[in-house]
Amino acid sequence: QVQLVESGGGVVQAGDSLRLSCVASGRTFSIDRMGWFRQAPGQEREFVAAISLITWSGTSTNYADSVKGRFTISRDHAKNTLYLQMNSLKPEDTAVYYCAAKSSAVTDYNYWGQGTQVTVSS
Repeated sequence: QVQLVESGGGVVQAGDSLRLSCVASGRTFSIDRMGWFRQAPGQEREFVAAISLITWSGTSTNYADSVKGRFTISRDHAKNTLYLQMNSLKPEDTAVYYCAAKSSAVTDYNYWGQGTQVTVSS
């Protein structure tokens, strides 16, 4: 099992920055991909960003078009921590942000955090 705990959410104004953190514990050696998702009220959960942990070059990242150029996903392997640096925040970024992890033995994310609220006021 893997446990994920997010933190760093809050209420900010448009244009501000926030950094979300996600600490992983448990069988973290089994994880080969981690990501951030978000869910706004009345909407389905959507992909934000992901980082693959095992590639020939180390890691690879990908982003939703809506956050590309504004958000940066990164990880600190020694701290078992995933980050999401969010810059130039917009009101439409308001959502609950979830950290997710995928074991190498499966094809989809199988571990989820409890979520952290991000609210961006205009």
